[in-house]
Amino acid sequence: MGSTVELDTRLRGFKEVQALAYECAEAVAAQLTPGVTEREAARMQRVWLRERGVRDWFHLPFAWFGDRTAFTGFRIPLQFFPTNRALEPGMPYILDMAPVFNGYTADIGYSGCLGPNPLHDKLLDDLEAHRELILREVRERRPLREIYEDVELLMRRQGYANRHRAYPFGVIAHKVDQVKERRLSPHVFGFGTQSLKGLASDALHGHRDGWSPLWSPYKFSDHPPQPGLWAVEPHLGFRGTGAKFEELLVVTDSRDPVESAFWLDDELPHVQRWGREKAA
Repeated sequence: MGSTVELDTRLRGFKEVQALAYECAEAVAAQLTPGVTEREAARMQRVWLRERGVRDWFHLPFAWFGDRTAFTGFRIPLQFFPTNRALEPGMPYILDMAPVFNGYTADIGYSGCLGPNPLHDKLLDDLEAHRELILREVRERRPLREIYEDVELLMRRQGYANRHRAYPFGVIAHKVDQVKERRLSPHVFGFGTQSLKGLASDALHGHRDGWSPLWSPYKFSDHPPQPGLWAVEPHLGFRGTGAKFEELLVVTDSRDPVESAFWLDDELPHVQRWGREKAA
């Protein structure tokens, strides 16, 4: 991943855009009220980020309310796009956005609920074990496919369904990288063309070298973690309620276990939530 100085500079850029995305999620979440639709929530994310200089996207913002947080009945990609589903008291929601800022990409998922919901709280609490498992096994250089299977096994033990299985190719994560900024930021089916070109290039190079930029349950992910940044999103579902986090995991070629893999930022909302609960 280059020299230490280059790495530190790059990671600072990724960390800043990830923090900006989570700041957006919290700002929009604070404005959600009964009657707001998924489309309105997605638009609020776009407007907030554009007002702060974002002009390009890995993908445009998503919002899912109610049983759509668990991807209930999702069969085709178009069902992921925001709808006129309106938020109601006690209803869970997920905000998901992937802005590009100064050439750096983030992809985040923020789970919340409009008022008290003990089941949703339980899902959020149980996600902590998945964050720990993923980091531990990436440091052990286990094949991505095996780590995926271990995450799914943990979900079953917890009593949940694996809802990232519903994503295209069933991915739990994908690589992100820097992209060239342009004045115009065209997108295709909600995905930025520059970012798609980068992912396609990674897929081409990876195919030659025996790895994939998509972390899935399939054979093409049967390889050790590839150095780079990965947007990771374990997604739990239970009877029409879903919750996930999504954040950047850094993988390096260091032989030191701690430096070989680490979460880019340990001050994100879901991590802070777990810390508060332990301190209580």
